[in-house]
Amino acid sequence: MAKQQSFADKAKKKDKDNLITVKYVKTVKSSSGSYKFNEKLVKLDDLNKVTSLK
Repeated sequence: MAKQQSFADKAKKKDKDNLITVKYVKTVKSSSGSYKFNEKLVKLDDLNKVTSLK
C-alpha cells in the first residue's frame, strides 16, 4: 500500500508567493445614472501599489 499524504505535507510543498491579494472595487456610472460596482481580486507585491490601480 502507498503512503497517504497528510495535509501538513501538502502545505509544506506549496511555494509561498510574496504577493498580497487585494479586492479592487471600481464604480462605473451607467447611462441611466445609476452606479455599478465591478469587483476583482488583484495580486500585488507591495501594498503601496494600491493607489496606482486603475
